[in-house]
Amino acid sequence: MKLSLHILFLTFMLTAQVFAQTPKPAATPNNDDDVVKITTTLIQLDVSVTDNRGKVVSDLKPEDFEVYENGVKQSISAFSFISVDRNTSTAAKTKTDKNEIPPPPISNEIKPERVRRTIALVVDDLTLSFESVHFVRRALRKFVDEQMEEGDLVAIIRTGGGMGALQQFTFSKSQLSAAIDKVKWNPIGAGGVSAFAPIEATPLEQAKANGASVSDEDIADELGRLREVNQFRENIFTSGTLGAINYIIRGMKELPGRKSIMLLSDGFAIFSADRNGFRDSTRVLDSLRQLVNLANRSSVVVYSIDAKGLQTLGQTAADNTSALSANAIAQRIADRREQNFNSQEGLLYLSKETGGFAIFNNNDINNGIEKVLDDQSYYLLGYEPNSDTFDAEKRRFNKLEVKVVRKGLTVRYRSGFFGTSDEKKELPTANATPQQKIWNAISSPFAANDVKLSLNTIFQGSQDNKLALSSFVHVNTKDMTFIDETDGSKTLAFDVLAVSFGDNGVPSGQIGKTFTIRLKPKKYEEIVRDGLVYYFTFPVERPGAYQIRVALRDHGSNKVGSASQFTEVPNLKKKKLTLSGLAIENLEYEQWQKFHQTGERPSESRPLLDVSLRKFNRGTVLTYGFEVYNAKSKDSQPVQLEMRARVFYNGKPIYEGDNSPIVVQTNPGIISTSGALNLGTDMEPGDYVLQIVVTDKLAKQKNQIATQFVQFEIIE
Repeated sequence: MKLSLHILFLTFMLTAQVFAQTPKPAATPNNDDDVVKITTTLIQLDVSVTDNRGKVVSDLKPEDFEVYENGVKQSISAFSFISVDRNTSTAAKTKTDKNEIPPPPISNEIKPERVRRTIALVVDDLTLSFESVHFVRRALRKFVDEQMEEGDLVAIIRTGGGMGALQQFTFSKSQLSAAIDKVKWNPIGAGGVSAFAPIEATPLEQAKANGASVSDEDIADELGRLREVNQFRENIFTSGTLGAINYIIRGMKELPGRKSIMLLSDGFAIFSADRNGFRDSTRVLDSLRQLVNLANRSSVVVYSIDAKGLQTLGQTAADNTSALSANAIAQRIADRREQNFNSQEGLLYLSKETGGFAIFNNNDINNGIEKVLDDQSYYLLGYEPNSDTFDAEKRRFNKLEVKVVRKGLTVRYRSGFFGTSDEKKELPTANATPQQKIWNAISSPFAANDVKLSLNTIFQGSQDNKLALSSFVHVNTKDMTFIDETDGSKTLAFDVLAVSFGDNGVPSGQIGKTFTIRLKPKKYEEIVRDGLVYYFTFPVERPGAYQIRVALRDHGSNKVGSASQFTEVPNLKKKKLTLSGLAIENLEYEQWQKFHQTGERPSESRPLLDVSLRKFNRGTVLTYGFEVYNAKSKDSQPVQLEMRARVFYNGKPIYEGDNSPIVVQTNPGIISTSGALNLGTDMEPGDYVLQIVVTDKLAKQKNQIATQFVQFEIIE
């Protein structure tokens, strides 16, 4: 796709500056191996043990446990305690000036060895009431701001928002905040305005109260029909909720760390009642059993939090009972209590059978989340199964039971598993087709690094408020296989798949291409030395949060590489001061000085390589360019814009430039500008963030400032 590159070729006119030296980043700890296994040679299960205060007990030994499979005691052959300690110390927050510019978020690559806990916060908007959604949103923000810790791989996924589970897992708090913004009441879900609909008379009951001749049998028939319709509607949304959780668990199967789902829901019933009140559990219970088996095999623990909190189940001010008899009122109140109990029954079953717990009648959702986070340490017990365990003719389901000899302790564990070994169910990754390999790389939250890719995505706008995301991908061709041709040239063939994911992991754009490049010897040496750059543009239909994911498969070696980037697209129609993404380039000081003086671009410059790879040497000049949208003007006066540069290392500011005017004679609508910074020779190698702050002196105070940032790396 054609890409407008005018941002990359701006004149860089600002004075060079020097940065200070800062320490190197500290190493990150490795994660524990906590994979639950169900194979013909080993059954491995995780067990949580707490005392009477709910605190994890960590000093038990193998002889303190008894494991039973189908009532037969097993010999424990593997034992370990996996500790996921939490940093419970909370530093006092310092008050900052409301006009202070916040630092840019740190966006580190997600690596499996950095993961301590993998947490899916599943917002069941298919059941949540309008009231519950408010409290859920507030709890999610507090979790991200205060309870999320280093090494937490987190996703916030709505059951009614799509099936993109894996694409949502991230370390990035800004990405999670964007996901929280999408949590809204689902008007086509089962949840009403409040947890329970107000009690009121049916049309026939109202007619009877007004003196019409209506029999009790007609009223009973009307109530039966309403009950049947409501039950059918609830079953549909229960199926949707369970289906979404099923998909999420499948996506979490191969993820590392202690894997937990926190289901924030108004609940669902296991039993279905027909119009005559008879109860049946077959459909929902079968789905739950299959879901529990999948969770147990995937080592995912489900914790449920009833978002309704503590409810008043008696008569309330919202109820209109004027046309109802005393018996009818009593029956409706009894129905409300039964509905509350039934909705909690499904949450309790799902949590208990997967080794978690359910939290009911608690108005503080974050208190419930805190209890879940405190429950992440556990024992890993293993035993060798006998030949009957996976004999489907003898046993369809293997029931597990775990006991602790020490008195006064609570033990939670997985209820069991169906008699099929994971060895028979799993397709080895090595046998995946080329299409599967590249799609697996796109879906995974972790980068595939057999072929190293670097991705930089830049937001751009236009005069008519159209939006686009332009992406630059650098490919390290040293990781790829070139085929020798008879004429001395080399051939390189590869597939590229690029996908943009919008709300809740739903794809919003896709480009897939196969390239075959024939290279003469000189060009081959250049490509091997510098790599190659692939760039493309996705038009954006609406503002919001997006992920761009790119995967490449080398035909010669079948190696795969992938990269991803999260970005937020602003709404230009709001007429607020906004900046495009930053395009950056690297020049030697002499090159930049000549360019600054003569305007002649150095022949050695490599703008596409620099903007995609973003790796620069110390002692060089970093040049940057961007566009400004929606600058204010008064009468015939030109705009009054100022900008300054800030540089961060390890999240801390190491350089803050002075405000410099952006010279614009008239307001063209879109203003292109640029600047340059000297990278000092004493800068520590590592990852840095450049932040640009633009101030519009003619705008209202709350809309005066816009910022944009880009990450880059200093190399030796």
